[in-house]
Amino acid sequence: MRDIPTEMQARLDSGATTLCRCWLVTRADGEQLGFTDHDRSLVVDGVRYAAESGLSAGALDLATGMSADNGEVLGALSADAIREVDIAAGLYDGAEVKQWLVDWQRTDLKLAVFTGRIGEIRRGQGAFEAELRSLVDDLNRPVGRALGRDCDATLGDARCGVDLTNSDFRAEGTVTAIQGDGTLVVNGLAAYASGWFAGGVIAWTGGGNAGTRSALRHDTSRSGMRLLGLRTGAAFEVAIGDTFDVISGCDRRAETCRAKFSNFMNFRGFPHIPGEDWLTSYPNQGEVHDGGSLRES
Repeated sequence: MRDIPTEMQARLDSGATTLCRCWLVTRADGEQLGFTDHDRSLVVDGVRYAAESGLSAGALDLATGMSADNGEVLGALSADAIREVDIAAGLYDGAEVKQWLVDWQRTDLKLAVFTGRIGEIRRGQGAFEAELRSLVDDLNRPVGRALGRDCDATLGDARCGVDLTNSDFRAEGTVTAIQGDGTLVVNGLAAYASGWFAGGVIAWTGGGNAGTRSALRHDTSRSGMRLLGLRTGAAFEVAIGDTFDVISGCDRRAETCRAKFSNFMNFRGFPHIPGEDWLTSYPNQGEVHDGGSLRES
């Protein structure tokens, strides 16, 4: 049950129309941004809530019980508020969002109506649409480990232990051409086998995408050219001369962990776990029944 200040409740009961919505966004880097749908900026608890941001909110679906509250926020990209480059850099991924109902005549009278985080962000031409997820949504996340043959660590994290600053798994390159389908022709990778960086990541160090990352779909050598294909495209247009660091990818298989990374001691999968066909197998007349391993038969 919400604790509504007595004076605010009285204004609500009287049908007062001096209410507006305010949003406080706390980004991944700790920076806080305030926005309001009021026609002028407000200061609430020492935080400025900008009115000129072009921000508006879709109707929040406030649920009861343990169902997740869902909503969306629409807004315009601007140089001094929510910038496209910051979205591309991931600063708003999982950012905390608080929504308040505020009396703009008395900003000390406010009511918290939503607390959650930003989920998926979709960008358009000069605008964005952000999904809001409530704290209850965290309860929908899987807990614990699912055992499988593939490794469940992230390449380079503490559980994996591979040093991605090692030149065996990281290289510098430059875009020399761009093919019609968006495939990048690059240099700087001649010392590495074709496919070495497939499934990896490009960390852009120069050009319009500097500071952002792009996932790699393929890495091939053809007709003397080194070709890199992006999985979903870069945040901004790639240009000839753009520089990058490319980081090797991992397909999570035991064979790759052993042969490519020499890291099988840290492999976090279970390559010999029985499959469903083995679990449902049964003895047949005429087969060898000597107590040996069915895995090797």
